[in-house]
Amino acid sequence: MSKVVIIGGGWAGVSAAVTAKNAGGDVLLLERTEMLLGTGLVGGIMRNNGRFTATEENIAMGANEIFETVDATCRHTNIEFPGHKHASLYDIALIETAIKNLLLKKGIEIKFQARAKDVKLDGKRLQAVVLDNGEVVEGDVFIEATGSAGPMNNCIKYGNGCVMCVLRCPTFGGRVSIAEKMGIQEKIGQKDGAMGAMSGSGKLLKESLAKEIVETLDRTGVAVIPVPKDMEKKEGALAKKACQQYALPAYAENIILLDTGHAKIMTPYYPLEELRRVPGFENARYEDPYSGGIGNSMRFLALSPRDNALQVEGAENLFCCGEKAGLLVGHTEAIVTGSLAGYNAVRFAMGVAPLVLPESLAIGDAIAHVKEQMNTEEGLGLKFTFSGSVYFQRMQEKGLYVADKDEVKARVEAAGMTGIFRKPIAN
Repeated sequence: MSKVVIIGGGWAGVSAAVTAKNAGGDVLLLERTEMLLGTGLVGGIMRNNGRFTATEENIAMGANEIFETVDATCRHTNIEFPGHKHASLYDIALIETAIKNLLLKKGIEIKFQARAKDVKLDGKRLQAVVLDNGEVVEGDVFIEATGSAGPMNNCIKYGNGCVMCVLRCPTFGGRVSIAEKMGIQEKIGQKDGAMGAMSGSGKLLKESLAKEIVETLDRTGVAVIPVPKDMEKKEGALAKKACQQYALPAYAENIILLDTGHAKIMTPYYPLEELRRVPGFENARYEDPYSGGIGNSMRFLALSPRDNALQVEGAENLFCCGEKAGLLVGHTEAIVTGSLAGYNAVRFAMGVAPLVLPESLAIGDAIAHVKEQMNTEEGLGLKFTFSGSVYFQRMQEKGLYVADKDEVKARVEAAGMTGIFRKPIAN
């Protein structure tokens, strides 16, 4: 049985672990903190706009278990908020344990507080990663799912400083790029000469908000509160967001909250004294990042060059997924790239050519399009997501956006991809 080592236990890493296990791999997942999911611990938005299509494509291809676990923890389903339809909001207090239990039930080994800091190489072949405690972890094939945010010095250099976000670099150590340790030149996303992009939302303690706001959130999942004219956000502030699908006028003219357990505030940061001027927010306090009145984490600072099978270029046996795979924003985007990377890692280890998804599917098109765009100066200044901005527009123009499950299933079947991720690999 081929040993698959996955570095990083966010949405991409856990999804890669599931498909690698289903494909017949012996899977070890390394997570540098004491919990899985990374930014998924404070995220919560699923199935909005084109993410519905991508979700159902992945399910039809056989990578259903992660999404079914998410659906079982949702606080709200089929909701609308400015610019977004048929969204689901999962409960951030329940999701991590549910995902961890899924992985353990499947026999996937998880090592927590296992930060990979170095590599052992044989030419371009990765033999092992070295952990903080000196342990050497060998494998036949590796998947890097370390994300593109952190370490602290990047948030200090390119952002507003360390704002004590859920990534908790001071406690567990910052992200280390495995590809970079292998001598592979990575790319950096940028915008108007600035490097990276700022995470696009924060978390407010729901109990710190006015009773009527809390009641609205609990009942509907969404609260839209107009701000005084002199407090409306300028266009430049919205442009800082990694999540450009929310860079719409409604997010400048209102405070938009979503109920994920805490109150998810849809802005990179909001100065606390200013926020407390808005009726209903007089006692507001941040839960993530703790200094959310000052800034947020910086992302897209380490993007691996890769092919459309998600194999890292310049490395013989390394695959990537999530934000490591390019300027893809969001949990769904991480899950679908993780699913492909996990499956392909086992194919590679067993001597079978890795799979490239057809571009007749939204997932296949997105993976190919983002690779193409990352090779251009203009493309490095963009962010891509199924849920909005330039890629959702592309989905609609190409007829890839579908909100009907049966139609998505038919498309996957026509592409010959039905159940592909459920099939063990035979060499």
